[in-house]
Amino acid sequence: MSEDSSLAHDFQQALADAVLVACRAHGLRLATAESCTGGMVAAALTDIPGSSDVVERGFVTYSNAAKSELLGVAPDLIAAHGAVSAEVAQAMAQGALARAPVDLAVAVTGVAGPGGGSATKPVGLVWFGIGRKGGVLRTENHVFPGNRAAVRRLATRRALELLLAAAQTQPT
Repeated sequence: MSEDSSLAHDFQQALADAVLVACRAHGLRLATAESCTGGMVAAALTDIPGSSDVVERGFVTYSNAAKSELLGVAPDLIAAHGAVSAEVAQAMAQGALARAPVDLAVAVTGVAGPGGGSATKPVGLVWFGIGRKGGVLRTENHVFPGNRAAVRRLATRRALELLLAAAQTQPT
């Protein structure tokens, strides 16, 4: 592992640890709903011993069918907006909150590349959904630079940042 990737890994581990600490402090359990990250957010959290008191489950919903079957995302919603959209990211987070006994959920869906991009949805575009039970679900997107590995790593980091912020904030 290069020094740069070692530092990135250490930062990600510290961020994941901070998520767990914040969730414990507020008595929160969480779930992830991941597409382009393929479980990397859940893996970052569960790499830390004792994480089972916070992490309830992770949904890896790479295909559109999995998004519908496991998270209840309406196929019509995917057809209308595409799997990489604010609407689907929000529905994924809502589905995780509805289908798991959790307080907090993050969803990630995007185009990691190298193919699959378009003029309106370029490689590197990732949509996030974040929400707490009893709170407002919100979405955001980023276009991350780099190759597939970089996009997935940066998306994982952003998902952890969103979880940390949501865990530290009272629901509205």
